[in-house]
Amino acid sequence: MSVITQWDPEKVETWKDKDERIAWQNLWISIPCLLCGFAVWLYWSIITVQMINVGFAFSQSDLFTLSAIAGLSGATLRIPSSFFIRIAGGRNTIFFTTALLIIPALGTGMALNDLNTPLWVFQVMALLSGFGGGNFASSMSNISFFFPKKIQGLSLGLNAGLGNFGVTTMQVVVPLVMTMAVFGGDSLPLLSDSGTLIGKITAGTETYIQNAGFIWVAILIPLVIAAWFGMHNIEAEHVSPNISNPLISMMKIALMLSIGLVMAGGGLWLMLPETAGGSGLNVSKWAVLPLVIALTVLALRAIPGTIQTNLKRQYKIFNHSHTWVMTVIYTMMFGSFIGYAASFPLAIKIIFGYQHIMVDGVMTHAIANPEAPSALMYAWMGPFIGALIRPVGGWIADKFGGALVTQVCSVVMVAAAIGVAHYMKLAYASATPEEYFLPFFLLFLCLFMASGIGNGSTFRTIAKVFNKEQTGPVLGWTSAVAAYGAFIIPQVLGEQIKATTPEVALYGFATFYMFCVVLNWWVYLRPSAVHKNP
Repeated sequence: MSVITQWDPEKVETWKDKDERIAWQNLWISIPCLLCGFAVWLYWSIITVQMINVGFAFSQSDLFTLSAIAGLSGATLRIPSSFFIRIAGGRNTIFFTTALLIIPALGTGMALNDLNTPLWVFQVMALLSGFGGGNFASSMSNISFFFPKKIQGLSLGLNAGLGNFGVTTMQVVVPLVMTMAVFGGDSLPLLSDSGTLIGKITAGTETYIQNAGFIWVAILIPLVIAAWFGMHNIEAEHVSPNISNPLISMMKIALMLSIGLVMAGGGLWLMLPETAGGSGLNVSKWAVLPLVIALTVLALRAIPGTIQTNLKRQYKIFNHSHTWVMTVIYTMMFGSFIGYAASFPLAIKIIFGYQHIMVDGVMTHAIANPEAPSALMYAWMGPFIGALIRPVGGWIADKFGGALVTQVCSVVMVAAAIGVAHYMKLAYASATPEEYFLPFFLLFLCLFMASGIGNGSTFRTIAKVFNKEQTGPVLGWTSAVAAYGAFIIPQVLGEQIKATTPEVALYGFATFYMFCVVLNWWVYLRPSAVHKNP
């Protein structure tokens, strides 16, 4: 049956009898659905690099904007997604939100078929690809109800970590599938050298860039079917009581997602320049982001009927001080991981792909570097390590405590960010930037590794500090705020590259990490902490 009316994974006898099998079945279906969500959300980090290589007539700042739009949309959609499970049930939610990914995947493939496709079309597809970012919140909330507290770190780490492999999978699959006429259509020749995991692709090679979208349509269809027939709604009081029939449940999800899209679109309009379809007001992102979050929360709360009643109960998490503490700490971990994953390929392309030399007394950054490392050959490694090690972080935290593991990771991130900033500065002032690529790359891998372990350890802390009913919404809410890293980091890095000071971005991130070191110690590790190393 797809409906479970009685569920308590803390009961050893029922857990070992049949509940454990049901929990793992839902997890193994949830993981590939979440993986595709991450892939569709963040494939702009690879698509934009290849759009440069095949000759789309957009500026570097326009292309950074696409990743930023997807980042802001995905983060905002996590806010409503945090509350879907209690309102609509796990099976209904995962089926519908995974099916929605087909829309941006198909639309992106069609848009990439034509070099004359206007920027606004890609911006709309980037906005809709935020469905994939939002799915993390509902997926994590759903899985949190299936497993006992003693293995919350591992189960949530597996869901998040293997789900995050969508970033790596996308960074490997997209460049490779672009070289094949898998789905037909016209090809475009590369104007400059590119690369894949298996090697370099030289200029002049025919490329099917549209496959970057179409490949996910082919993968998503069987996953949607698996979610419908293999997952469960838990209609217990503490999970999803009194949920409507599937069609009504999906209509509720669609309404809440629509509110998130409207708020994200409005925020983007305030920030973007007129040339990119915005208002031209250039309102600061530091003012717009809190406004978008607040308006989304309030607008959702204003929906009448059962949704309002349900949200009123779930919004009690905002009265819990540790909700805000964990929001900041999780932003450091997941916000860094997802933000760096979104910006890493394009940063490599721009910082190391060009010679930075003085011409008539002016530093120029437009001459191609013949010794440049291929962004598409290296960029996948960081997200791969971060995602691979995430379940390990949860497992270690289950043994030694979440806050302690988080503290070690935070200190490593401070040091690694400062190191990356140093080598960024050297590379962006050099005619031979490739000389600094190895230390830059290794330190960036340290950032991905530490943030990956820290992602897993924060799950353990949340599961220990909050009760069973609150854990799911808190996981969703903290992941929603943290996901704005996918918008902030590409934006800040793009702005600082334009200002010829990319290192300033990393120094700023290091300062934030240092604040989190102090906060984590004060709340969870000092001798008088109420929750000692949870």
